[in-house]
Amino acid sequence: MSKYTTGEIAKLCGVTVRTVQYYDTRGILVPTELSEGGRRLYSEDDLKRMKIICFLRDLGLPIDSISQLLSEDDPGSVISLLLEQQEQALQEEIGERQEKLDKLETLKRELKSIEAVSVESIGDIAYTMSNKKKLKKLHATLLISGIPISIFQWVSIILWITKGFWWLFVIWAVIAIPYAILMSRYYFHRVAYICPQCHTVFIPTFREAFWARHTPATRKLTCTSCGHHGFCVEVAREEADSHE
Repeated sequence: MSKYTTGEIAKLCGVTVRTVQYYDTRGILVPTELSEGGRRLYSEDDLKRMKIICFLRDLGLPIDSISQLLSEDDPGSVISLLLEQQEQALQEEIGERQEKLDKLETLKRELKSIEAVSVESIGDIAYTMSNKKKLKKLHATLLISGIPISIFQWVSIILWITKGFWWLFVIWAVIAIPYAILMSRYYFHRVAYICPQCHTVFIPTFREAFWARHTPATRKLTCTSCGHHGFCVEVAREEADSHE
């Protein structure tokens, strides 16, 4: 029956000698015997066990889980659970890496739109990116809250055209105008803007923000810090500021 030294079993399994020795110290690959000179000798069964360990390690299973599995009299009772746990961990890791990749792509895209890149401009992009989820949530809140008003608007228009019920549209207008003002105050009380000149995050007056020209992501405002007038990037306010 073949016997393998630590170096031989390491070479056959594509790992280092130190890895084999480490598995020995952890008790998951104990050599079948020791030579007269004290060298570790591994059997064919040990080689098979080592290949199983390497396979499970390639799947990302931690040493403790492998040790638990190999010590079970009925490994089938725990293998499914261990694999499910590992699958969940890998899915979370993939999600985290995808999020980092998305951030890198966003940063590259944003940097292309900047003529002179500075540390401050990178900081603005970083702030905007970290703030993006909060701003999306705010937009979603406004969108959902406006659905009933929009439905009422179209129903009133259709009934005015088809049935002559013009008074429904008047009722809609009476409701919609105060609603629009209320929602605008709600919105502008929860957003701030980054000045492209001095990179200060500032809060404009409601009047200025309400009437300012804007794009989906920017609004033309006057910075309260440096006085620059131009399109400023919109971000959600920090939690501490939103209740002032």
